[in-house]
Amino acid sequence: MARTPNGKSAPLGKSEGDVGSELDGVSGEGMASGKGRPTPTRREREAANIRPLISNDRKAANKAARAKMAQAREKARIGMANGEERYLPTRDRGPQRKYIRDYVDARFSAGEALIPLMFLVILTTFVPGVEVYSFLALWAFFIIAVIDCVILGVIVKKKLAARFGADKVERGTKWYAAMRALQLRPMRLPKPQVKRWNYPA
Repeated sequence: MARTPNGKSAPLGKSEGDVGSELDGVSGEGMASGKGRPTPTRREREAANIRPLISNDRKAANKAARAKMAQAREKARIGMANGEERYLPTRDRGPQRKYIRDYVDARFSAGEALIPLMFLVILTTFVPGVEVYSFLALWAFFIIAVIDCVILGVIVKKKLAARFGADKVERGTKWYAAMRALQLRPMRLPKPQVKRWNYPA
């Protein structure tokens, strides 16, 4: 009988290498029977955890990206309409621009009626003998609207000077006030945040 490295007797005719192979096989079977599968290596675990950064389904990925962009645009549109500063374009930003918007929205401007009057003049062109007077009335009202915008610009500039300082009044305030005054109140962007005759302090 031959002695194995662990002290056990091995049958005659078998070398120590053969005995070691048999022992390894037995130990391997024991591991498999205990866990049901061999322990994965580190490389196998890392490979299993790898996930692609971009989905393989290009169509679904593009659809999700478009939906996300549409949601962002809708959020920006609502924010701009509500006058949120971060969503406003450069021309509408700042406390002075907000003051002008609130002042213009609080008053009634002659320019607000200009678009409805133009539509009425177009309708009167179908009535013989009236279109000439309609055009004259339109031009007269247009002159009144221009005068109203000039007066508005002077008033707004004085109020800005009293509120923010004469040397700090931004350029283009008169033009900004006039362009807003010529628009219909429901069509203004950002939308009016004050009620009629509720002037800013």
